[in-house]
Parts: sequence; C-alpha cells; structure tokens
Amino acid sequence: MVRKDVTITNNIGLHARPATFFIQKANTFKSSIWIEKDDRKVNAKSLLGVLSMGIAQGMTVTLIADGQDETGAVDGLVELIQTGFAE
Repeated sequence: MVRKDVTITNNIGLHARPATFFIQKANTFKSSIWIEKDDRKVNAKSLLGVLSMGIAQGMTVTLIADGQDETGAVDGLVELIQTGFAE
C-alpha cells in the first residue's frame, strides 16, 4: 500500500472537469485507489465519490493505492494534480 499527501493547486479545486480528468487517470491503473480528506475516504475511480469530497484549491488530500501498480498510480495522480490538470 502506498500513501502520499498532495495539495490541490488549481484555481477551482477538484470539481467537474478536473475531477473527470482525475478519475479517468485513476481508471487507467489496476490498483484500488482512494482519496482521503479529514476522516473521509472515497474511491478515486468514482466521479460522484470524488465530487462529494468538496475538494477546493489549497486543500491537502491523501492518495492511497493498493495493488500491482500502486506506486505508478499514486505518482501519476500526483503529477496530474501538480500540473494543474492540464488546464
């Protein structure tokens, strides 16, 4: 299991379009992936789950992956977040 904290830096946070990019990227991996904020943890491959977190700019979340490509999954999602979701 791999865990990594990352801060959301894009202007609108993890809403609508960026969340779609996020779950599309998460779904390219075979590992189980979750996103955690405070005491809540949701499936990072679920658009409704990710949107329900209400993640805004400046918030720090924890990405958790468990499976055969867990390191690549976390690293790939962190990179996507750090590049501002290519927006």
